[in-house]
Parts: sequence; structure tokens; C-alpha cells
Amino acid sequence: MTAGLLTAAPRTRRPSRWLAAALLPVGPAAIAVLRLVIPYDTTDSPAAAVAKVAADPDAMSLAVWLGLVGMLTMVPAVLWVAGLTRAAAPRTTAAAVLLLVPAYLSLGVLLSGDAVLLFGVREGLPDGVTAQLFDGASVHPAIAVAGLVFIVGHVFGTVLLGVAMWSSRAVPRWAAVATLVSQPLHFVAAVVIVSHPLDLVAWGLNAAGFAAAAIALLRQPPAE
Repeated sequence: MTAGLLTAAPRTRRPSRWLAAALLPVGPAAIAVLRLVIPYDTTDSPAAAVAKVAADPDAMSLAVWLGLVGMLTMVPAVLWVAGLTRAAAPRTTAAAVLLLVPAYLSLGVLLSGDAVLLFGVREGLPDGVTAQLFDGASVHPAIAVAGLVFIVGHVFGTVLLGVAMWSSRAVPRWAAVATLVSQPLHFVAAVVIVSHPLDLVAWGLNAAGFAAAAIALLRQPPAE
């Protein structure tokens, strides 16, 4: 009888879940701003990149810092989204993770080239030398492999993650579509038509999709 008078202790969401939800959209949002403010274009020659960074080194410094934020937060964000989708879409989720985790782990290697470029400009190295250093940073096979892993992995991996979000119904349909189209749109903005504002929109779609995933994460029943 006494047991019947007792009420179950309320289940609360762990702080780790709140932290995950808060961080989920941070990575793509940081890279969205990076793609807007970075002074040079992806298609620029090393010499053109040096000239543009020399004209606005502060913007380049901000881009490097934003890249660091993205590097530190994108892998956990992908894993948190995968946690929402893997039960209902295990194969698609696994394929997405296998592409995205190595891709975003490679981001730091690529970021080092931008740091070298900024260093050369700020230290007053001859433009030709800085251009050679920047270009040479991608010559080593390991750097080239990292670049390939990043490009292929983050574009196709995000498409697959969007498909998993759609199939699992873990998030609203619009969020799945926003995630799915974000990186193909980024590729178009960075390489095909070269538009920094459009690149901001592309990564912003990724951030919006991950923000919806953050809400879905918080709406899950608290752990026992």
C-alpha cells in the first residue's frame, strides 16, 4: 500500500544531452561564416590567393579560427545525428558516418595550408615565396589524400546523412532535405559559380538541419 503512494522519481535530461544539442549546429554555422568571409576563392591560383589575403589578413585570421571551431565540432555533431537515425536507417547511417568522420578529421590538415598562407603574409615574406609555400602545402601525397577524403567524404556523406534523416523520420522532412542538398550546393558555390554568399546559404542549410536534429535529440525521452 505504501508503494502505491510513492510516485516515480522524475526523469531528467542529462547535461550531456543539452550540451550535444547546443553544439550540434555550431560546426556548420561556423563553416558557413568561414565560407562567407574567407578572402580568396577555392578556384584561385596561389598567387591570387596571396594577393587577396594580403588585402584582408584579419578576415583570413577569422576564417582560420572558424575552421578550428568546425574541426572540433563537426565529428561529434555527425555522431549525434547518427544516433538519431541509425535505428531506423542503419545501413545509410553507417555509410554516412564512414564518409563523414574521416572527412572532418581531415579538416585540420587542410586548415594548416590557410595558416601557412596567413603566416607568410603577416611576416612579410615575398609574395612568390608565400605562394610557393601555400601551393607546396598540398604537394605531399598525404595532404592530397586528405583533400580527396574531405571533398568526397563531406559531400557524399552529408547527402547520405540527409537520406538517413529522411528515411528514419527522426527530424522534420524539411530538415532532412536541407541537410541533403547543403553540400552539393556548397560544391556548386565553391567550385562551379564561385559565390561566397551562396556558400553561406549552403552551409546554413546544413546548420538548420542539424539544429532540427538538436531539437529532436532534446525531445527524446530522458534516459532511465
